[in-house]
Amino acid sequence: MANTIKIKQTGSPIRRPESQQKILVGLGLGKMHRIVERQDTPEVRGAIAKIPHLVKIVD
Repeated sequence: MANTIKIKQTGSPIRRPESQQKILVGLGLGKMHRIVERQDTPEVRGAIAKIPHLVKIVD
């Protein structure tokens, strides 16, 4: 797929606000060290920007 990014969950959603937990679920994450591949869109980038302490972009 063209223009995709890989996102890895590096932080736990435990004791985080519900909104941050929902962002993780929306990205397809939820368990530690899980990696998903998503289209590189402004919406996905915005979601990542809201939870930089919980996710990391990997190559």
